[in-house]
This record gives sequence, C-alpha cells and structure tokens, in this order.
Amino acid sequence: MKKILSVLLVAAMVLALSVPALAEEDGKLLIWCWDVNFNVAAMNVAKEMFQANHPDIEVDVPVQTGSGDLETAIIQAATTDQLDTLADIILVQDNSFQKMVTNYPEVFVDLTDKYDFTDFAEGKAAFSTVDGRHYGIPFDAGTVVAAYRTDILESAGYTIADLTDITWSRLIEIGKDVKEKTGLPLFSAQAGSSDWVQIMLKSCGGSMFNEDGSVNIKDNEALKAAMNTYAELVKEGILVEVNSWDEYIGTMSNESVVGTFNGCWILASVMSLADQAGKWDITNLPALDGVEGATNYSSNGGSSWSIIQGNDVDLAIEFMQCYRDVEFYNQILPTTSAIASFNPAKEGSNYTDVNEFMGTPVFATIVEFGEHVPAVINSPYYYDARDAVATAQTNFLNGADLDAELKNAQDTVEFAMDF
Repeated sequence: MKKILSVLLVAAMVLALSVPALAEEDGKLLIWCWDVNFNVAAMNVAKEMFQANHPDIEVDVPVQTGSGDLETAIIQAATTDQLDTLADIILVQDNSFQKMVTNYPEVFVDLTDKYDFTDFAEGKAAFSTVDGRHYGIPFDAGTVVAAYRTDILESAGYTIADLTDITWSRLIEIGKDVKEKTGLPLFSAQAGSSDWVQIMLKSCGGSMFNEDGSVNIKDNEALKAAMNTYAELVKEGILVEVNSWDEYIGTMSNESVVGTFNGCWILASVMSLADQAGKWDITNLPALDGVEGATNYSSNGGSSWSIIQGNDVDLAIEFMQCYRDVEFYNQILPTTSAIASFNPAKEGSNYTDVNEFMGTPVFATIVEFGEHVPAVINSPYYYDARDAVATAQTNFLNGADLDAELKNAQDTVEFAMDF
C-alpha cells in the first residue's frame, strides 16, 4: 500500500507542476492494439461501421507488436508529460488495468459518467474499475469453459450433462472412472502456471487482495481449497502437467486428453482441429467444495479499451459506441472468434446459430456463462501475487508445507508493495 500511495503522491506533485502535452483536436482517431487476427481485425470492423455514418473521420488502426510495448509507451508518455505521443484509444490487458490507472491516473479518461456500462458482464467490467470508477470499455470475454471430447466421455458412460453444475469432488470421481476405462486423463496444464488455481479462486469471488489493498494469501481459505484441489487432480493423474504451451495444445491435437479447461479463447485452438469436428462440447466449470460463494463460473484473460486524455476524447467515446452494438459483435465473431462480454450480444444470429464444429449454439452459451462470473477485488500488484502463488504451488506439489508456502508468497508480495 505504501508504494501505491507514494506513486499517487508523486503523480499529484507532477500534475501540480506541469500540464502534460495533449494531442490537438484534429478530428482523427488513432487506435493502438495487438494481434492482427483478433483485436486489430475487430477494430477494423468497428472502423467500417463508424465511417459509414462519419465518412469524413479518419481512423487509423496500425498493427502493434504486443501489450507490453503499449504499456511501455504509456509509461514513457506519462513520465515525460507527453501524452500527445499516445493514440486516442489503447487496448490494455485486464490484469494490467489496475496497475496502469493507479500508477498513471493522468493518462486515462474516467468514463463513468461518459459511457453507458449497462449490460456488460459485471465480472469483466470490474477489471477496469478503480475506486468505483470505470476507466475501460470491456471487450473480449475470458469466460472459462470446460471443453470435452463427448465421444470419449460416452465410451466411459458419461455425457456432457454429467459434468455440468458439479463440484470438483464429483469431477475427481468422474475423472478417476474415465481414466480407468479409457486410459486418458481429463486435462493437461502447463507446469509452473497458477492459472487453474486463479480460475478456481475467482469462481467463488475470491481474490489475493483485500478491499483495502492489503495482501490476502496466507490465510485465504478459498486459495487453500483451490491449491489442494489442483494438487489432488495432479496426484490422481486426472490432470497431467506439461512443460510448454505447445505441448499443452498438442495434448488436444494428439488426443491424449479428454478435454481442456481455460478461458473461452482456447476454443480457437480446439476448433482448428478439423478432424475432431462434432466430437467436442462445452459446459461450465466445477465449483469448489465447501467454499462460501462458490460458483460454476470464472474468467481467465481478456482485455479492455482505454481512452487517453486529449482533445479528441468525445470523438473517441462516440466511436466506441459500436461496443454496445449487437450487430458489431455478430459481425466480428466468425472471423475473429472474439466472444463478447456485452450480454445482449448473445441475441446475434452468429451466437444463437448452432456452431458447425460443436453442434450446439456454443457462443450464446458462453455469453450466458459470463453473466454469472463473480466480480473480484483487483490490484496493481496482481502479477506479483500470481507469480508468488505459482512458486508456492510448485513447491507444494513437490512436498512443501502449504501454509508455509503461502506465508512465503504473502511476504514476497508485501515486500514488492513496499520500497
């Protein structure tokens, strides 16, 4: 907390001494994001829709090379008081939003009273909300899905319904039985990553931080339940850890697992397996046993759009109205697989139609899942905490004491939060 307060005090002193150079009003919009086939492609559709009614407005969406590069540009502009070097609209990773707004509040427009946030998934909007104020417009959903090979499940005597609205203890029972009958584990995961634990924690509205910003790791019962559950999955061979992302994707393509468990963006990889079309379906995730507030819904990943302080703010806000347009999400879905966190998008025909690969209206289902994802407490120190918990998880799997490891993780994050 001391570090956050110090940064805010420094920012306030800088603002008192100088006024950042803002871009002149020029009736043009510059938009920065990454991934030509995903974010850039979606913004180009928004550009076409906007220019249909505003043909004289120039909109430029150049291809950027990564979220880290954009964060570096924001930091450099803020520390040199040159906000005019930034684009009008910039995409920011959800897990970085709190850090960026807290450390560089002079950069971002407070959109709370300028944009309608009605009908965006609450859990998604929470990532770009700081002190109750909205600084980001939600985009792609990171809603978690459990995707399974239905043909393999059926060979073991199960259907997708048997894995819907269940608890992790029931999932483990089913996983043992499926492995005994088929020889296959249910899942794979990348070793050293705490994504599964974070997903479980978020599913009950849990966080590694308290409302006052302090660290909540060592005595966090939901986190302990998540880590114990993950360890049991590994111990029972229901989940197999692999060394790299490519190996993780490979377990699906080479049919060495029954399913996968991740943010809905993983379906792009699943649906690339043309020879497996018609053999997959999705459902929600298991709920943590005995944990207050436990649900069958969570999120992992995603980004939101920020509007940068300048003289074209009103124009940028007008442009971003397309992110409240069902037809916009309907248009981008087939080419980008970008699944909306705007709840009414599920009414679009590309959402309600049966997906050819899955054989079900999978995208409408994912939006509905997103409506139930709990909002959680976020922090500028999210990545510090995530990495510390990942280390604790690895050590715990190797036989270390869980309570001691979580205390070490808390001490590590608290040290990072202090000078």
